[in-house]
Amino acid sequence: MSRLFGSVRARATLAATLVVAVALVAAGTAVLLSLRSNLLGEAGTAAERSAREIAAELAVGTPYDQLTLDVDDRPVQVVDEDGRLVAASEDLERISGTGVDAVRPQPAATGERDDDGDEDDDSGESLEPGEIGGLARVGDGSATIDGDTEDYRFAGVPVETRDEGRLTVYAGAPLSAEHGAVNTALTVMLIGFPLLLAVVAGVTWLVTRRALRPVEGIRREMAAITASEDLARRVPVPATRDEVARLALTTNETLAALETSVERQRRFVADASHELRSPIASLRTQLEVAAAHPELLDLEGAVEDTVRLQRLAADLLLLARLDAGERPADARVDLAGLAREEAAGRSGVSVRAGDGVEVAGSRGQLGRVLANLLDNAQRHARSAVEVSVRREGDQAVVGVADDGEGVPAADRERIFERFVRLDAARSRDDGGAGLGLAIARDVAARHGGTLTVRDAPAGGALFELRLPCA
Repeated sequence: MSRLFGSVRARATLAATLVVAVALVAAGTAVLLSLRSNLLGEAGTAAERSAREIAAELAVGTPYDQLTLDVDDRPVQVVDEDGRLVAASEDLERISGTGVDAVRPQPAATGERDDDGDEDDDSGESLEPGEIGGLARVGDGSATIDGDTEDYRFAGVPVETRDEGRLTVYAGAPLSAEHGAVNTALTVMLIGFPLLLAVVAGVTWLVTRRALRPVEGIRREMAAITASEDLARRVPVPATRDEVARLALTTNETLAALETSVERQRRFVADASHELRSPIASLRTQLEVAAAHPELLDLEGAVEDTVRLQRLAADLLLLARLDAGERPADARVDLAGLAREEAAGRSGVSVRAGDGVEVAGSRGQLGRVLANLLDNAQRHARSAVEVSVRREGDQAVVGVADDGEGVPAADRERIFERFVRLDAARSRDDGGAGLGLAIARDVAARHGGTLTVRDAPAGGALFELRLPCA
């Protein structure tokens, strides 16, 4: 069963068929009940009309044996106020539902009638002689006439006669038409509803298959991309401009982002390998020379290469942690104090900071950002570097400005990419591995802030770090 309804198309078809089935059953039930109610009302009206016609004859004093009781073979009873049958249809053999089961008139018993004028009136109406009651009692029953038994709708109409007192006329109308109409409607529904449900299921199946055809195309292409590992491929986008088309567009956007990420990762690994190879090769060469000729050991160069290698490894480890989504600590950090600590001991660096500028985050990572910005500024400054810390609204702003040549507008985003160094800082002595600014921007983003560069008022570069205040 789970395999049978394992597809969206099968579940959509089943759901649509069930909804239509419930609606058809509810509508069919309502139609049948309404039809039956209307037919019962018509039968009751016909029965009451027949009863009033006979009551009119009694009201004018027509004798019992001259009453018109055998019209249309309908059962008729005339009952007096004591419940005694005084007149009935000639061919009536059995009756139920009127409260009087007798089918033949019964003789009056001596002293049975009370002539003091205090008759019981079950209808609640007070009638004058010759008057017919306005209220009719309606009920269901059955009767056998000339050997045929049917269900009837009976109506009882009271009439006040001059000689016989209060009489009640019961007349019936057959319910065969009602039963026939209801049964016919039910038969039509039992035959038509399954056919209609089959049509609904078939149409839903075809429409769903057509609607899901682009989804199957997307699935096949994604499977092919996964098998081939070619992230440059894209899934087909249907021209329907519906949810499926938007799904295809989003899938292509995801593939593009994944391709960019993978390409960035590959480039990162290649650049990291290249950057690591240089100090390792240099260190190995010095150690091999020292092993062969101890007197030629360049100890300072070996230490320098080791330190460079250590810093590069630390940068790569931090980038890996940032890429893994490591969340910074939620400690309160005083940016003014942190800026003074990082600027201490650096020549040509001045700090202009106000107190009370605090942010939430990792003190170590934010200190790394300031250190990287100061290293970069000192590398390109002619003589001076200025650090400013201020508060603008709900943001803390840290500016690091130098008086160097600045950053060309075309390179102001590129310098934040990993392993990117401008031509002036490509040598091992003058520049780093090209990771400092990339790390600084990544840390700023992890803290909910931004890091940008623009022209400084003194003519150099101004790096501006903006973070939400704590």
